[in-house]
Order: sequence, then structure tokens, then C-alpha cells
Amino acid sequence: MNPSSSLPSSRTWKGTWALVREAGVWGYLFVGLGLLLALTWIRLLFPQWTQNPDLSHGLFTPILFVLLLRESRLRGPLRWLESGPRLTILMILGVLLSLITLVVGSAFASAVGWDHPLVLFLLGCSFAGGLAATGLFAASPQLRVVPFNYVALVAILLWFLSLPVPPGTYASLTLNLQLWVSAKVLAALHFLGIPAVQNGNIIELARTTVGVEEACSGVRSLISCIYAGFFFSAAFVRSWLSRGLLIVLAPLLAIGMNFVRSLTLTLLANAGIDIEGAWHDYTGFAILIITALLLGALALGLEKLEGPSPSPAIEPAPAAVAAKARYAKLQSRLLTGGYAAAVLSVGIFFVLTRPAPINPQDVPRILSFLPATPAGWGTATSTGLYRFADILETEHLGQRTYVKEGPDGKIVQVTFYLAYWPPGQAGVSVVASHTPDACWPGAGWTPLPTASSDVELPLPDRTLGRAEYRIFTNERIPQHVWFWHSYDRALIKEFDPRRPIELLGSVLNYGVRSKGEQLFVRMSSNRPWEELKNEPLIAEIFNTLKPFGL
Repeated sequence: MNPSSSLPSSRTWKGTWALVREAGVWGYLFVGLGLLLALTWIRLLFPQWTQNPDLSHGLFTPILFVLLLRESRLRGPLRWLESGPRLTILMILGVLLSLITLVVGSAFASAVGWDHPLVLFLLGCSFAGGLAATGLFAASPQLRVVPFNYVALVAILLWFLSLPVPPGTYASLTLNLQLWVSAKVLAALHFLGIPAVQNGNIIELARTTVGVEEACSGVRSLISCIYAGFFFSAAFVRSWLSRGLLIVLAPLLAIGMNFVRSLTLTLLANAGIDIEGAWHDYTGFAILIITALLLGALALGLEKLEGPSPSPAIEPAPAAVAAKARYAKLQSRLLTGGYAAAVLSVGIFFVLTRPAPINPQDVPRILSFLPATPAGWGTATSTGLYRFADILETEHLGQRTYVKEGPDGKIVQVTFYLAYWPPGQAGVSVVASHTPDACWPGAGWTPLPTASSDVELPLPDRTLGRAEYRIFTNERIPQHVWFWHSYDRALIKEFDPRRPIELLGSVLNYGVRSKGEQLFVRMSSNRPWEELKNEPLIAEIFNTLKPFGL
């Protein structure tokens, strides 16, 4: 007799728990570590689900995941995988890729924080990969807990669709949708005989202007509808034609309904109705609800056309199950070891990203580097910098602006900004992510092209270490900006923290919590360096900063 013939078509939950008890310590460890990772991940992602409207559908993911696992056993087919070397190799690859992604994501977390979209995306990919490896094990003939079929795969896919989109991809997708919606709304207005002109994502009407903002781009409804389309395709229909139809129509319906919303708001604005506030929000919620209802109705209609659900097909079990039992034991040890490695990795990075204790006596007084009453200059000291302390991960901040009348009778303004991090308080990448390139555009400053982005600045008695040089304007007075980043009292070359490879490289070079003290220096002025290099005030300040590599 085939040794697999005595096995049930699928194992009940009680039978599964009995299998865990039979495995003893390994079984309890397997379940405990798996639950710990799942709860930790939900805890990490929960703020995104509750605060980011684009991801609010993620609140349903844990519930729908369990529901679809149950449906995978009822709708079938009950497909079980052969517990042999091929499955073992596939699981090893899945576990290794998940762990590598987890470590890379944790390394990025040390640079930009655990709540950064890129970090959550990488950690989410690792979590989904771990679920996939566990799903392969659960579909082995020895366990027969969750079959390997479309419904089970969609259950895992829903976790992936609940992740934040990486910033670069999100910005590109949003911009393209904004421009597409703006163009289509403009074409519809012309068709209706309403005069309008498009400038980017702005539509200029006769009496007002309407901007297709990020919230109106359709990203929210697009992601949510794709999510709903996959869920409905797994929960209600069985044929591949019906499933494909739902998945293809979901994004098309989302984009189309968002166009209807944008056009409606534009027509209301053209009629003199204020579309800010209630109109804007209510139409957004209404579109999401209507789109979901239309997809659900389509799924139910396709389900009726397919007729009553037959009993799930039971595929014959692979032969020689008893002989493959050793592979099942190896796979369980592999997954348990992978879970343990994941918990250990996250724990290590969590500890490493905690700031080191700081001795206040070792921290210099930042404003002592900047003269309070230099001869011939008026001075203003900024007092509102501490509101940025949490973002910058330091309270050692100082900024002074010096003003006097120049030889030409016009005002000369020079501003020095300093920020200091004691050893172990922050990573180099954290400091590098708050340069003028990253912060000034958000405050209304526009960068202008320069002949060179890094320069060596001469003083009367010496030449300063190489500085990064930028020019910004806010449509009034341009600002020449020079800045330096000192690590362990030596200048380091700046890198672009918006590029993941460079960001990860800084973590590898300088560590998660960099052990050297750091100083960021920024000088900005309405005059070029040639008009400032002989000022005694400038030489005095840079002489006090000389020990830090300047």
C-alpha cells in the first residue's frame, strides 16, 4: 500500500497543534518565533496603516490573510508538494533571500529610521518571503496544513500590497498619474466647451485654478483597488478567466473613477463652488467605496456564472512519504533557524540604533565657536532650532547671523549654522541626510546651477578643507551656501543620501552608530566668497573650527 494513502486530505487545526506538541521543543520554538516575528511586523507597520491614507486597506490584511488560508482548504485544489530535495533547496533559497533582505533593510533603518518607506518595503519583502517559505513547508505531505494553490498565494501577496511604496517609485508614479489626469480632465473640459489651460498639474479656468495634487493623483485608489481585485479573485471566483478579468479591471476601474472625481471637482470649481475641505474629502471616500462595491459586485456576478462551488479536488499525494520524512524534519529545522536568525538580526540592529550614553562634559558649547559681538557686525542668534532636535537626533545646535553695511552701501549677511553629535549618538548617514540639498528645497529655496559643486576656499593664512558649494534662491536674494561634514575630526566627502547604494555604503564604512564625533558646518551669505575671504570675522570662526578638520 502507498504509505501516503492513510494520510488525510488536509490536516485539521487540532491535528496541526497535535503535530506541534509531538515535535516538542522544536515545535513550540517554531510557532513561538513565527508569532513573535508576525506581531513585531504588524506593530511596525500599524502606524502606516492608520496614518497613511494610501495604505489604510492594510488594516484588513491580518484578517483577510487568515480568511484566505481557510478558503485555500475549502476551494482547493488540495495540492501538496513533494517533501524532497527540490523543495528543501527552494526553501533554503527563500530563507536566505529573506534574511539578506532583512539585514539590508535593518542597515537602512540605522541610516534613515525604522519608519522610512524604503526600510518598511525591504522588511516587508523579507516578511513576505518568509511566509512563502513557510507556505511551502505547510504544503508538504507530512503536514498538509495549507495547500499550495492560488488562494494561499494571494493570502501572502496581500501583505506585499500593504507595504509603503519606495519613495522614488511613489514620486514617479504619482507625477505620471497627476499629469495624465490633468490632461484627460482638460480634454473633457474642451469637449464640454469650457475654456481651460493646463500648466503641469495645474488647470487654469476662467475664474479659478484647480491643482491635481498628490492626493488626487489616484495612487490611493489604484493601490487599494489592486488589493481588492486580488482578494476578490481568490475569495469568490475559481476560473482563471474570471480571476484575470478582476485583476485587469481593478486598476483600470480605479484610474477611471479617479478621473470622474477629478472632473467633477473641476466642474464644481468652475461653477464657483469651493471644493476645498468637505467636497474634496467626501468625493475621495465616495470614489473608493463605489469602486470597491463595483469590484465586489463583479466578483459576485462572475461567481454566479461559474455555478455552485464543487468540492476541492484532492490531488494524489507524492509517493514514498515515509521515506521523505527526514526532509520534513530538515525543513522544520531550517525554518526555525531562519526565524531565530531573523529575531536575532532585528534585535541586534535595534540595540545598535539606540543612542549611546553621552557625558555632557565632553560636549562642546556650540555657540562658543561663533562670536557673539564681533566688531563692526550686528548679530542675531536663532532660538527656534530645537524644534528640529528629534529629526536631527541632536540638541547641540547653534546658528548666528551677522549683518553689516558693505563698501557698496548694500547689506552683507553671513549666517553660520553648526550641529554636533557626540560619538555613538548618530550614524554618518543620519547627518548626511540633512544637508541643504535635502532640507532647503522643502523650505521654499530653489537650487541654481553652479560651475562646481565642491571648492577649496582660500583664507589669508591658509586654505580651508574642500567644501560643498551650492547656490539657492527664493526669488528675491540668492544665497551662496558652503558646508562641511566632519567625522572623527576629519572632513569626509559628502554622498547623496537619496541614493540607496551610497546610503548603505556609509553604514558599512562608518558603522550603524558611528563611533567618532561629528560636526556639520554650514555657512551661507548673500555675497560670494571673493568678497568675504578677507573678513577677520570669517577667519576667526574658521580658526576655532580648525581642530575638526577645517
